[in-house]
Amino acid sequence: MNSESRPPAAGSPVDVVCGDRQRTLQIGPQTSVRHALDTGELRVRAACGGLGTCGACLITVLEGDFNPPTMAERQKLLPEDLAQGRRLACQLYARGPAKLSLEHPAPGSVWKSLDSACRLRAAGNPALGDYPFGVAVDLGTTHIRLSLWQRQTGRRIGSRIGINPQLSHGADVLTRLDAERLAPAQSRVLAGEARKAVIEGIRDILSRDLGEIAPILAQIGKVLIVGNTAMLSLICGASGDSLYDPENWQAPIACIPDDAAAWRESWRMPHADIEIGQPLAGFVGSDLLAALIAADITAQPAPAMLADFGTNTEIALWDGSRIWATSVPGGPAFEGVGIRNGIGAEAGAIHRVEPGAGILRLHTIDAAPARGFCGSGFIDAVALLLAEGLLKPSGRFAAPQPATGLRLAPENPRTAIFASDIDIFQRAKASTAAAMAQLAEFAGIGLASLDSFWICGSFGRHLQLSSAIRLGLLPALSLARFRLLADASLAGCEKLLLAAEPGKFRAEIAQRIEVVNLGGVVEYENRFIDHLRLQPIGATE
Repeated sequence: MNSESRPPAAGSPVDVVCGDRQRTLQIGPQTSVRHALDTGELRVRAACGGLGTCGACLITVLEGDFNPPTMAERQKLLPEDLAQGRRLACQLYARGPAKLSLEHPAPGSVWKSLDSACRLRAAGNPALGDYPFGVAVDLGTTHIRLSLWQRQTGRRIGSRIGINPQLSHGADVLTRLDAERLAPAQSRVLAGEARKAVIEGIRDILSRDLGEIAPILAQIGKVLIVGNTAMLSLICGASGDSLYDPENWQAPIACIPDDAAAWRESWRMPHADIEIGQPLAGFVGSDLLAALIAADITAQPAPAMLADFGTNTEIALWDGSRIWATSVPGGPAFEGVGIRNGIGAEAGAIHRVEPGAGILRLHTIDAAPARGFCGSGFIDAVALLLAEGLLKPSGRFAAPQPATGLRLAPENPRTAIFASDIDIFQRAKASTAAAMAQLAEFAGIGLASLDSFWICGSFGRHLQLSSAIRLGLLPALSLARFRLLADASLAGCEKLLLAAEPGKFRAEIAQRIEVVNLGGVVEYENRFIDHLRLQPIGATE
């Protein structure tokens, strides 16, 4: 099978050279070079949040058309510097294909900026007290997303995404809980790892976007953390034993740290109220509640469905009077880390596969050499193998494959797909699709009647809907009915962080939610078997 690698056609291609490294950015007209770089591993130096006042983000234009120098640049740079193509990356906007040189990059960091297109716009809350800064945190199984706000003015200082370091203890929630359960002392280790990661993300924002750390930490009055139940239990340092008891799968589980004062002291936040957004029940966490708040689900025409895809996939169905909610083990397949050549959505990840004239075109993040598949790219690949007859609806290859797997690019072993990968995906797909169908059955509606379907989680950022529909991961709706809300849980957490009455705000949705435990539901187990085949939902119903 032949292939070629191409960047997706979005924005203008801008090559950035830094020593022996080169990165190709696709930059839209409203995105600065600094922010485009901050979403990846190669970053400029910065300390002013993109205002142009620190003058640290120097970069040199080698080729291409950009906006004229701004007032901030004329104040920070000498005329001869500007004449030689030196600019401030935070003030630089591409008008077409271009090439830049970065001589002094910022030190490496595991934290990257979130896409500015997903940012909440807020009015702020002038009535807040003497400690106006606040932090919103979405604690995911694989990734941690967080943002820092000046809550009185509604100004977002910055936002970041990074890997949850607990990943080394297990890619899914049950494996991680098992690690803690087998070694009780691990509960403090796991809690410490998550807490350290969060404060490092906050410090990264402060150092790059405000230029100071300690004084702002002392002015943080609120930290709100949402997440799935297992992750909240682990960051609190509590045992996850209650999650193993089926009687708790439909009942609220308290996630409350017993060392709040020590936690504040370790973060150097003496005035911060560190609040854990409480789970709804069992494995249905506060991240789903936050996503429902972000989508303003009860204001949507019914019926509407929302799915937060991840290692722990949470699904909710709004029928016009109540919200049916459940959680199923999606497994790490949707995060790209559960398959043999799977990686997260990072540079070099194959995020889209398209047919061409006798070839497959592999699109990678940052147009970097292919290093493996993230979730969306793997789904594209499976859908195309199915369409070309190389894969059967049963999930088996039409012809025996070598031990090295089926390579989409023969010269690149990181593009190989194995039978075990297909099996992992099928199970994740079946559990998710069967849960959607079961919730629809409880609500007395058909999936085809959904007015809208909200896709949450970073998995959906690059997802081709047609591929997901073909394989039966999503219902066969018109594409116009789908809504993408990639950072929904963080956006909902931010709304709660800035709300004048967050308790009332939260209760308005929470009181409408009916949590359903699908464990032991015979109809769900039968649906799971039906949905193992790679075919559109409803093909056998």
